[in-house]
Amino acid sequence: MTTLQSPIQSGFSAASTSGEVIKGIDLSGKTAIITGGYSGLGLETARTLHAAGAHVIVPARDPRKALDALKGLDGIEIETLDLSRPATIDAFAARFIASGRPLHILINCAGIMACPLTRDERGYELQFATNHLGHFQLAARLWPALRQAGGARVVSVSSWGHRFSPLVFDDPNFLQRDYDRWAAYGQSKTANILFALALDGFGKAHGVRAFSLHPGGILATGLGKYVTNEELKAAGVIDEQGKPILDPAKNLKTVEQGASTLVWCATNPRLNGLGGVYCENTDIAALRPADGAIGWHIGDATRLGLNGVMPYAVDPVAAERLWRLSEQLVGFPFRIE
Repeated sequence: MTTLQSPIQSGFSAASTSGEVIKGIDLSGKTAIITGGYSGLGLETARTLHAAGAHVIVPARDPRKALDALKGLDGIEIETLDLSRPATIDAFAARFIASGRPLHILINCAGIMACPLTRDERGYELQFATNHLGHFQLAARLWPALRQAGGARVVSVSSWGHRFSPLVFDDPNFLQRDYDRWAAYGQSKTANILFALALDGFGKAHGVRAFSLHPGGILATGLGKYVTNEELKAAGVIDEQGKPILDPAKNLKTVEQGASTLVWCATNPRLNGLGGVYCENTDIAALRPADGAIGWHIGDATRLGLNGVMPYAVDPVAAERLWRLSEQLVGFPFRIE
């Protein structure tokens, strides 16, 4: 289990859009599942893959909202799934597996950020449960369809916010330590990166490659529901009048620019034979020196122009340890066979 964490000069940039990235790629005959595919980055990704010919399935916590958001995109399937409720994950996956279809692309895009301390029905901290464990369980249940595709990609949407915290293995659910909503978010985003590394390591022999990514700071996604205007101003995301600041060079992007890295990871042939890497700005990201990033505030990456992935997020030992912990927490083994 290794990662080649170095840019490959993709030919795209921080300002590239999803439409530019998909140009010339035909996804006819391919099936894609996109969690969160009815808002923000997920919606733009669903539109892009659908336009390229893919059959897109959007599992949604609120199917009626998804139906409204996806109106006019004929042929997109809408299903029911709540990542914080394990029974709905199993039910959705069972329906898909029963259909007998291969799964070529799985994009784990849905997520929550910086919410007050909340626990799911199992008692797990909600950001870790939703952003990581729910997607771990989904990939595990869909594994037979991913393997059946004879060449599949799994894409996990992480964030530069992974630098807020490594995975705290001794207390991932904040049972023994004080809750910090940004540390909890950072831990869940670190988990997204480690999961992609582990899944790629285990899955590549079966033709399944996995990637993680930072899409950029995008205000129009609904992810900032629990973030105040004061925090957004401090982050340099909005101006004094409350208007979004757009500057791709500082990772402040439109939805179309943010979705470009998702679409690139899911479809670009330059990534054939690669996997387990963290990407940003429509390329593989560089490995960042371990420079005391833990505990930085939300605005630091914007103000300082920070890019790259922290070493603890691409540590193969931590990746395998998270895999085993995740199996324990969801209550079943993720068998790669």
